[in-house]
This record gives sequence, structure tokens and C-alpha cells, in this order.
Amino acid sequence: MDLITALWWLAGIAGAGALIAARRPARLFLAGLVAWLVIGWLTGAAGWIASIILLVVIGAPAALLSATGTRERLLSRRLLPVFRRIMPKMSETERSAIEAGSVWWDAELFAGRPDWSKLLATPKPVLSPEEQSFLDNETERLCDLANDWDSTQIWQDMPPAAWDYAKEAGFLGMIIPRSYGGKGFSALAHSAVVTKLATRCSAAAVSVMVPNSLGPAELLLHYGTEEQKNHYLPRLARGEDVPCFALTNPYAGSDAASITDTGIVVRRMWEGRETLGFLVSCDKRYITLAPVATVVGLAFRVRDPEGLLGDNPEPGITCALIPRAHPGLEIGRRHWPLNAVFQNGPIRAHEMFVPVDMVIGGHAQVGKGWRMLMECLAAGRAISLPSSATGAAKIATNGTSAYAAIRRQFNMPVGRFEAIEEPMGRMGGHLYAMDATRKLSAVAIDIGEKPSVISAIAKYHMTERGRMVVADAMDIAGGKAICMGPGNFLARAWQQIPIAITVEGANIMTRSLIIFGQGAIRCHPYILRLMHAGAESDGRKALRDFDRAFFGYMGFVASNALRAGLAGLGVRRRAPKGAAPELARYYRAADRLSVVLALSSDIAMATLGGALKRKESVTARLGDVLSQLYILSAVLKRYEDDGRPGADLPLVHWAAQDALHRAHTALRELYANYPIRPVGIALRLLCFPFGVPAAAPSDRLHAEISALLREMGPTRARLFEGAWQPRPDIEPLLGALEPAAMAYPRIEAIERRLKDSIRAGTIGRLPQALPLLVDWAGEARQKGLIDAEEAELIRTFADNAAKVIAVDDFPQDFGMAEALQTRAAYWAERDGGEAPGIARIGRGGAKARSSRAPTAAE
Repeated sequence: MDLITALWWLAGIAGAGALIAARRPARLFLAGLVAWLVIGWLTGAAGWIASIILLVVIGAPAALLSATGTRERLLSRRLLPVFRRIMPKMSETERSAIEAGSVWWDAELFAGRPDWSKLLATPKPVLSPEEQSFLDNETERLCDLANDWDSTQIWQDMPPAAWDYAKEAGFLGMIIPRSYGGKGFSALAHSAVVTKLATRCSAAAVSVMVPNSLGPAELLLHYGTEEQKNHYLPRLARGEDVPCFALTNPYAGSDAASITDTGIVVRRMWEGRETLGFLVSCDKRYITLAPVATVVGLAFRVRDPEGLLGDNPEPGITCALIPRAHPGLEIGRRHWPLNAVFQNGPIRAHEMFVPVDMVIGGHAQVGKGWRMLMECLAAGRAISLPSSATGAAKIATNGTSAYAAIRRQFNMPVGRFEAIEEPMGRMGGHLYAMDATRKLSAVAIDIGEKPSVISAIAKYHMTERGRMVVADAMDIAGGKAICMGPGNFLARAWQQIPIAITVEGANIMTRSLIIFGQGAIRCHPYILRLMHAGAESDGRKALRDFDRAFFGYMGFVASNALRAGLAGLGVRRRAPKGAAPELARYYRAADRLSVVLALSSDIAMATLGGALKRKESVTARLGDVLSQLYILSAVLKRYEDDGRPGADLPLVHWAAQDALHRAHTALRELYANYPIRPVGIALRLLCFPFGVPAAAPSDRLHAEISALLREMGPTRARLFEGAWQPRPDIEPLLGALEPAAMAYPRIEAIERRLKDSIRAGTIGRLPQALPLLVDWAGEARQKGLIDAEEAELIRTFADNAAKVIAVDDFPQDFGMAEALQTRAAYWAERDGGEAPGIARIGRGGAKARSSRAPTAAE
């Protein structure tokens, strides 16, 4: 073969590859083929026989694919019936769940070619002045009124004064528009408030987040009638009504669509006239705020055997709003989830008559409840639990890093041990990624998205990372962390973190079914279109839609296969314009993972078909890749939004490398355990011919992050921004933590300055025992080695550090008698010793129905 022929073949292969990789239409491919053959014939690189053969072998298929009408008649008409036979059947509830919400950046990641300019152009997460003021003042005040120790030890609830203030200040109506008396806050503000409350009191965080997420207010805003909105929303905004939403029952937990609670359509006399409604029988459990709720959102499955609503005997799941005093509604006693004291309990009813006017949205919304719930859950799931988990991680990392900076063992702070630097580095890196993901997810909602897939990613991964952070914190704090008391900032988080893992869909199910199950269909550019075409009853439209979707899909797979192979050989996209050059490698790695995810997902759907729904290990690992790509995106975006602070780079590098490591681990496990072994081997060889990368964040990064956490500098301040900071006037024990940690570097500087005197024996080494430290300072002052200010600094440090290191102790009853006395004294001062019931209202004992929720103390 001469040089001209070789170059001609090389140009043809490169041109074809470029057109396929760029997903250009078949007619452009055909035009390029003709031009290539003409050039080959003119240059003598190909004779007329070779040109004809190539034109027939390559050109004929290209011509067929270019001619839409011919393609429909010859190919698609035969393929559509086959596709309909193999297409997995989808129930109405599955369809509602899949089609609920919207897709956003997750679709870019799933499509194999993310447009980073779209992400980088997303608004920065910035609170309005009013929202920031609410976070700095009202939220700070609620944190002062409610803490985990008093809530669990004294009140078994958020303290009554905190309940009153939460209602008075508008915490229960943050998402309700101003026109109805609410705050009208953004999703970002809602998230910031819950995060801050979670750094102080889990009962306060949950009691505030539930009315502002999946609850009656959210459903009323989107689906309620004007009459329902005008009646309930102002009352909810003022805290006159406390809402809950009852969905889960004993036989349908994470599989909430299978609820067995029923409402039979009947006509009954109601308020003096015959009324259309439902005889509802239900058994609900795990309903947050149920014991104190004054209005209950209730989901039940409607059945219409007599056809009173229409022709459909099974209209489906319906959501109604029922006052607490409604005849037949039974609010049960409290559940006790892992010593958490937010109000939670069962709700029951037996043949309770519910007028159709109580359905949220009225008659028109009967049977549409599941879609309503899925739409609202897409937003609420992205805020509540990711925010509370991030808050728990903030308080754990903040307190533990300060504790490790001052707690000395073997004459050095424990935070400087390599064995401690590794978990401290993990904690800081996880927290950076969690906060970045929390903010990006909230911003998505604020720009109008209802991100169902992203919300599942945020819920699952933030709660799991929160669990990792708290576990590392417990290991570092040791005995300090396992002894309960007001000075323990970790114990309640350690006890209660499994609650977040369980609720709003158990994490195992979320990972295995929801993230990829919804993502593969909603985010894929062709799958949902194929499914709609297969279900279309109009034959002509079905054929046309199927033809475009199917051949678009085939081009999509071919493009991704080629790009994945090239990426495996080192040919990758450039980092996006305008992105931080120091992070360019992460953008390129994300691009490569995106195309590998797209190809691996398509191959899994093609080779496993309908069985993929039951191959949960496969879907879980593919979902992990999508999730880690989203977390990586949030990390990259946060660095840009923060103004590219160079001091934060250890956190950014750790979070980015951790996300990549977890994604690559998921792919490695996917290929090694693929149900069809040859397919797994082929995918790995194509996508990673030199092996799947295995690098995790290094020990050096762990050490750098640990140092940043000990330094009390601007990076640490950014990491813990929005957390409640303990103050000595409110929390004498926890309030001593940060002053001690901030003073310790100056103590070390004094020790370094006196090293010659220590070596000479003029004075001993800095003692490890804090009581001896004061004596040491006195001796050093007497010998003129330190001045009076330094001696006072050491004395104050020793006092604060002793409070931090101390472990709480109690009388034989663990303080229960004292707790009872405190409660009795509170009610004696406030209400003359009378514990108010459900009809007692508000501050100062004023009476008005349902304005204050009763507490456990009542």
C-alpha cells in the first residue's frame, strides 16, 4: 500500500469516526462517503471496482438510514412489534413515579457529553438579605431555645418555649408565599435553616422541615383549590395549624405505592345534606408530627364499586386533608425512634367518612394522589434529609476537629497523629462534598426544576456520608463521645443517624432501584421516547416516533462506544472554557465517566432487557456512577462559586478524587460481577483497556485537611458556615470548645519559644495535665519567661480545655427527678401548674383552638 492510499484510508476512518462520535445524521455520513470515494478515485487511491464495492457495502446502508420513509417501511415497521413484545410492562404507579419531576444536570451526565457551561452558568447559592437575616437572628434564637440534651432529657420533645417561638417567628410557613402570610423563602433558605437547626437540635430540625417539605402546605400550593388554600395556608403559616402527612402503613413502607388503606366511594349525610365522599379505613405508622398535628394529610386508595365517580372502579391513590377533630380519625400514641424526640406516631381510622371536598384539589384530583406525591417529593427529598445530614456532619466535624486540636496524648495534640489525620481528612472532605451537593440541589429547585433523580441521589448519599462522618468522629473522640450528657456533641447524632437512612425510602431501595431506575429512563435521551412510542395507540404516530427514537438510540450507542474506546486510549475532551485550570483533570475524568456510564447503561438494558429491574446489584452500581458524577459536579461548581480560594484546594481535591474513586470502584465491581460474563469483560476492555483506575485520596491530602481543620482559619470558617456556634452564655461546656482550640496555637508558640529554657532545665516541659498547666504558667511567670498576658492566656486555656475534656456524670437516676422538677417549675411559672391540652393556645395561656401543638411534657 502506497502513502497516498494509506492516507486516504486513514482520512476515511478518521472522518467516519468523527461523524459517529459527534452524532451527525446519516445523510451527512452518506455525503462524506461519496466525497471520500470521489477523492480516492481521482487520486488513484481506490480503483473503480473498489469504489463500487465500498459504495454498495457502506453507502447502501447509509442511504437506507438517510431515507426516513423507506427506513420506516423496510425496518421500523418490522421492529416496532418486536419492541412492543419485549418492552417491560409498566404499572400506572411506576409510570407516575418515573415521569414525576424533571431532569436537569443529571440528564447531561447520563447523555455521555455533559455541557459544563450549563452547570457553570447556574446561579450561585446566595440567600436574599431577608433570608440571611432570618438565618442569623430568628434561627439563631431558635437554636438558643432548643438543644438536643434538654429536648431528650427534660422535655422528650422540642421544648415548649421553642415550639411557641417556631410558630411565632414563621418557621412552619417558610415555603408558603407571602400572599398567604408565609415567608416565601427559597429552597436554598429552607435548606440553610434546616442545616443550622440540625447542628443544634434534631427535634427542632425535623419539626421545622416536615411542614416545609412533603406535607399539606406543599400539596396545597400545587394542587389545592382556592378555597382550600385561602383557609389552610394562612393558618399553617401562623402556626395555628400543625400539619402532618400520613402515607406509610405496616404493609407498604418504601413501597408506598402499594398502600392497602382504602376509601370506598359512598353517599352519606354530612352536615345536614347528602354528600359524596369516602368511607376510609387506614392504619398508618411512622407519621412525623402526628401526635401534635391539628390537620392531617392522608393518602388512601380509592375504590368506586358503584360508579359514583365515573366508569373507573379503581381511581387510585388520593390525598385528602382532614382536621384532627374529624369524627373517626384516631391519632395514636408516640413512636420512639432511637431516642429521637421529634413527634412521631401512628394514625388510624375505620370507615371514617371523608367528604370529597376534603380531597386536596377537590373532585378533579381524586385518583391523582400518587403523581402529586411524587412531584412534591422530588423537591422535598432534595432539601430535608440532605440538609439535616449535612448539619449533623458540620457539628461532628467542627466539634471533633476542635477537640482533636487541644486534647493532648503522649505530649502532642491527638489531631497531629497520622492515625487521626486520616479520619479527620475524610470528615472534612465528606463535609465539603455534602455541603456542595446540598447547595446545588437547592439551587436546582429555585431555578424551577423538580429534580426527581437528583433528589434521590442527594438523599441517599448525603445521609450515608453523614453516617461515615459521625462514625469517624466517634472513633476520634473516644470515651468523651460515648458518655451521654450536655457536654457531648456527638452522642445524639450517633444514635439518630440511622433514622435518616430509613425514612423517605430506605437507602438500600433508593440506591438499588430509584436512582438508576428513574435515571435510566428519565435522563436517557431516547428510552422514554421509545417507551411512549411503544405504548402509542395511533399506528402512524407510533411508527414515526419509534423510527426516530430507535435509530437515534442506535446512533447514540455507536457514538458512545466509539468515544468510550477513544477515551480508554487517552483521547479526551478538553476542559471547559472558563473552568479553573487547576481542576481540569477532574472535568476530563468526569467526561470520560459520563460516556462510560451511558454506554454501560445501554449495554445493560440491551443485554438484560426486562430482567434488569431485578438485577439490583447492576442497577445499584450504575446508579453509584451517576451519583458520584453529580457529587463531583457539585464540588467543581462550589469551588467556582466560592471564588476559587486556593486554600480550599485540599478539600476540593479530596472530594473530587473520592467521588472518582467511588465511581471507578462501582464500575470495576459491575464488570467483575456482570450477569453475562463475556459482556462484562468486553465492556471493561473497551472502556478501560489498561485497567479501571483505583486511586483514592492520598495520606498527604488527609494531613493537609486535618491541618486546615486545626488552624481555625478562613477555610475552616467556610466549611462550617451556617452552623450554630456554641456560646459560653448559652452552653458553658460546648461554648468553651472553640475558644480553647483558637488559643492552643498561641500556647504552642510559647512552648516553642521556651524550648531552650526547657532543654536547660530552667523550666519543665509543658504539662499534659491541665491543672498542672496553671502551675507551670505561674512558675514561668515568676522566672520572667512569660508576661502577665501570656500567663492569663494559659490559665484561661486550661480552664476552657478542662471543660471540653470533662465527661458528664449524673446521680443514680441519671437526672430524671431533676428533669421532672424542671418541667413542673416551667408549667407552674407559665400556666399556674396546669399542663395545657390540645385546645390550650399559645403564649401566656391565651385560648384559641389549635394554635400551639401539645408537647410530650403535657
